[in-house]
Amino acid sequence: MKVNDIGYDVKPPAKACDDADCPFHGQLPVRGKITEARVDSIKMPKTIVVEKDYLKYSTKYERYERTRKKFSVHRPPCFDVKKGDIVRIAECRPLSKTKHFVVIERIKGS
Repeated sequence: MKVNDIGYDVKPPAKACDDADCPFHGQLPVRGKITEARVDSIKMPKTIVVEKDYLKYSTKYERYERTRKKFSVHRPPCFDVKKGDIVRIAECRPLSKTKHFVVIERIKGS
């Protein structure tokens, strides 16, 4: 099956899929932010919940505090991810009310 070039330096998945919302095998364009996050939940079909940890500066206490943010991310069937994996996600058009990101690479397993 033909693999689309998404415009970023990532390795395409080894498996093929027939998902229309896959950036490699479908028609979904990716644009905007690219970030890495940890997979928190894989209970929904074609959707995973990822958690991103970052530091936020508190001006009152003049220190950094740890915060987290959770995203709902579309997972095409060509990616095999498990809970605890580190994935690279890219911003795309809104796929549902809460999904605005798609998995483009699995970086390391748990």
